[in-house]
This record gives sequence, structure tokens and C-alpha cells, in this order.
Amino acid sequence: MSRVFPDTAAWVFGISATLLSSFAGAASTAVTSPQIMNLCQPAATSPSAKQLLAAAQRHLGDGIHALPHLHTEGTLPNQGIREQSIAAEKDWPVLRQAALAWRLSADPRYLRQVDEGLATWTRTYQPDFNPIDETNLDQLIDAYTLTASALRPETREASRAFLRQLGNGYLAQIRQFHASKSSKNINNWQSHRVKLVTLAAAALADQGMLEQAFQLFRQQVADNLLPDGSALDFRERDALHYVVYDLEPLVQAALAAKPYGGNWLGYSAPTGASLSRSLDWLVPYANGQRSHQEFVHTRVKFDRDRANVGEAGYSGTWEPKSSNKLFWLAAQLDGRYLPLARQLAPNPQDWIGACYLK
Repeated sequence: MSRVFPDTAAWVFGISATLLSSFAGAASTAVTSPQIMNLCQPAATSPSAKQLLAAAQRHLGDGIHALPHLHTEGTLPNQGIREQSIAAEKDWPVLRQAALAWRLSADPRYLRQVDEGLATWTRTYQPDFNPIDETNLDQLIDAYTLTASALRPETREASRAFLRQLGNGYLAQIRQFHASKSSKNINNWQSHRVKLVTLAAAALADQGMLEQAFQLFRQQVADNLLPDGSALDFRERDALHYVVYDLEPLVQAALAAKPYGGNWLGYSAPTGASLSRSLDWLVPYANGQRSHQEFVHTRVKFDRDRANVGEAGYSGTWEPKSSNKLFWLAAQLDGRYLPLARQLAPNPQDWIGACYLK
């Protein structure tokens, strides 16, 4: 246990003080729904606003396709419920898009769409605590955080109960590791667990859960990110694809924590590893100074299986543009990454632009 949940550092006490102050202010206005703090602040002046509103308009009539279970991890095309799961998950970016559209336009149709979607998904879906299957729940969590104060009370409470189940469920699962360093306990799977716990904690404005999330983040930096900036997954998979897949959820966790007083990007482990150092390690590949042939020496059979069926990105030269989302998000934490983000994609995905660019 001490390895997974180390003694709380002075930095964490700093977060606690900030959170307690936030909670005190929130308590005077909304006892049952503490004030949610979020870097995403949609503005009509955003360069992405018009594009996002047009896309949201096209999806206003979309139905909800909630399923009790989803499974895509470790599957090839047409295996199991992979295709049904992918189809159902398409609801989630649509709901985030609708939430942003409501914040940009105040059009009640978008709020109703989000309310109905959250109510249906939180009533139907049963978390399985597989972080690869569930990593895209970040989109559903975003939809909640953007609309929480305006949702019907029953939808808001159902969503909060779902988020608490999700966050506490992952914390309970991690406790069962008992400091085991087996691969899935410290590889990209754990990065996605950290992201989901952190986003749930931030959406709930839950001080205790956020403190535990930071402890997990610190441990993952120490376990997964190496002092030279590379990642454990790079050694196991010989693929920059998995470096991005490791770093992106950690950056998302850092973004969620920042409004509550956390500078997770700058945290450095006793080993010297840090999220910023690993982003810097990836920069020469992303800007084209270096190249890499993907998965040549992977130790994982599934990687070879995906290459054999022709899945894009699992062989050949790594495509730098596949890291554009990572660097656009990182740029919201450190402006040093903005020129590279613009090189990779002149404009970010519309939801990133609507959230962060004014």
C-alpha cells in the first residue's frame, strides 16, 4: 500500500488548502453540487466556435445508443462487441459538442440533448473498470462538467453518483495491486486509470479523491516515465504510438487538476522523471528531426496481429501529426509547446479550440 499511496507531500497539502477554500465558497451557493473548476471556458470569440456550432446543429437529432457494457480492448475488427461498442461510444463526443454548443449559444435544445444523454448513459452503463475500454468516458465527463449547474436535479445527481462509482471503483482496483509492478499496473493502462480518477474527482470537486489522484499521478510518473524522458511502453512496444497513448491521459489529468491549484506538469519524481521531460523527449520526433519505425521490436503479440490485419499505425514510420492532440493540450499547460502544436495541426480539434482558444 505505501508504494501505491505514498505519504502526502507538502505540495498535496497546498492543493488541500485550495480545495477547501473552493469548497467553502461553493457551499454557500450549492450544497449538493460543489463548484466545479475547469480550465475549459467556451467563448463565442473562439476561432472554433462557428465550426463547433455548425457540427452540433447537424447532430441535434441524433439518438442515444447507450449499452450496459462496452469492450474494444484487445480486439480486432469484428471480434466480440467491438463494432457495437465503437458505434455506441460515438454518443460521447456528440454530447460534449452539445454541451459546448449550449455554453456558446445558450440554446436550450443543446442542454436538453446533454441532459437526456447523461440520464440515459448513467442509468444504463455499468463500469467494468477496464481503463482502455473506458478511457473515452472523458468526453461524457466533459459534457457533465460543462452543464452540471443547469441539468435537471435528477440527472445531475445520477451523473454525480456515476462519477463517484467510477472514481472510487478505479481507486479500489488500484489498491488491490498491493504495489505489484506487473505490466498493466504501471504501463499505459495505469495512465488511463489516473486520468479517469482525476477527471471524476475534478468533476465532483472532491478534495479527497483529487489528493489520491495526485498520489497516483506521482507514482505513475516514477514507474512509467524514465529519467531520460522515454516511457516504459516505448521499451515494451517499440512504438511512439504508445508514448503518445501514455502521455495524453497524464496531460488531461494535469489539465483537470490545474484549476484546483495543481502544477502536475512540473512535478519531478525522485528518479528525475517528469511529464514535461517526457514531452520534451517526444518533441524531436514530432517536429520531424527524428523518425521511428513503429513496433519493429515489440514484445506484444497483439501489436503484430493488428499490423497483420492492416490496422493503420501499427507498422511503418510513425506519423508525427498523430500527436497533434497531445501537444495542443500540453500547450494549455505550457506555452512552449504551442509552436509545435500549430506545426502539427494549424487548428486544434474544434472542442479544444472552443475550450481554450479565445
